Amino acid sequence: MGIKSRLVLMNFLQFFIWGSWLISLGNYMGATLGFSGIQIGGVYTTMGIASLFMPGLLGIVADRWINAERLLGICHLAGALLLVYATTVHDYFWFYIVMLFNACVYMPTIALNNSVSYNVLEKKGYSIVTNFPPIRVWGTVGFIAAMWAVDFLGWTQSASQLYVGASASLFLGLYAFTMPPSPPLQKQTERSLMSSLGLDAFVLLKQRKMAVFFIFAMLLGAALQITNAFGGPFLDDFKSAYPDSFGVKHPNLLLSISQVSETFFILLIPFFLKRYGIKTVMLFSIVAWVFRFGLFGIGNPDDGLYLLVLSMIIYGMAFDFFNISGSMFVEKEADPTIRSSAQGLFMIMTNGLGALVGGLASGWVVDHFTVNGNRDWQSIWFTFAGYALVLAIIFPFVFKAEKE
Repeated sequence: MGIKSRLVLMNFLQFFIWGSWLISLGNYMGATLGFSGIQIGGVYTTMGIASLFMPGLLGIVADRWINAERLLGICHLAGALLLVYATTVHDYFWFYIVMLFNACVYMPTIALNNSVSYNVLEKKGYSIVTNFPPIRVWGTVGFIAAMWAVDFLGWTQSASQLYVGASASLFLGLYAFTMPPSPPLQKQTERSLMSSLGLDAFVLLKQRKMAVFFIFAMLLGAALQITNAFGGPFLDDFKSAYPDSFGVKHPNLLLSISQVSETFFILLIPFFLKRYGIKTVMLFSIVAWVFRFGLFGIGNPDDGLYLLVLSMIIYGMAFDFFNISGSMFVEKEADPTIRSSAQGLFMIMTNGLGALVGGLASGWVVDHFTVNGNRDWQSIWFTFAGYALVLAIIFPFVFKAEKE
């Protein structure tokens, strides 16, 4: 098997694990475990809490002491055990704790997966900008495959979805150890105080361009968390008005159109980055979030299904042009010796601080527009669209980056 094919399999499994439970876990917690909305939201914020420190911490470990591919394998093996254990827990407190530990070992693997991919491609003489997106797109395919498998098997409200994730995690944990080595690049001597404390990647924040970039990465990470947390409950609330609609019967399949769209927009990233540069690509992403939320506000699973589908398609640009392009931008700007730390910092801002801000703020907005258990989804989504519109107006004036 060629090295590109091996990276394809690694990326496929990386996101297959996440796709098996990320979108449908809320249904399992609410319908099967009987958790309240606040409790469900609390479990989802574990990913934000873990992303505040674990990606950066393990990125430092990979930069200094342990090969990145080995650390990737260790994390996934631990994740497999935790997902299996989660199937046996029905008390909210302990379920929260188990999922928090699972987030602590899974969230860093997203950045580690990128670091291993970049390192292997670079050593083999491949262009990262040209060759990584077609490889990374298979991660999205893996996410979709997992969502469809769980939906078609009728496991969206079952603990079986966690077994699916655990099985893939076990396989990837073992497979990672067979990848070409990505050893630490930093020397263990003549290090500065900042280097010794593992704060290397934070030097990027001294550059105004990078500081602004990471702030908007956090704010856009909040938008992503809104989609993850409330896309499913939004469709579920239509079950009384449109009980026989496709979106109500197969919410995972409808939501998976977003990931299908990702596979298309990922392949466009090299063209857009080379033609327009990171600033314009990021602006496209922010504007796409405006339409993503706005179309949710006016759509429904019946006569407005086409609006929801269009929103799912736009999501591909909203996510990829920010998340994937942003990771590649960080890779270009960071010194190779702090590669994993820099990717970890990007994860901290998007899936850490961004997820916390998005989770807390969106929860407040949803509660504000909820009366007697009935949610005014149109007002909710228009509020989120307004938030993204404000970001789109401000971003071009504060972010300065040369087109290369």
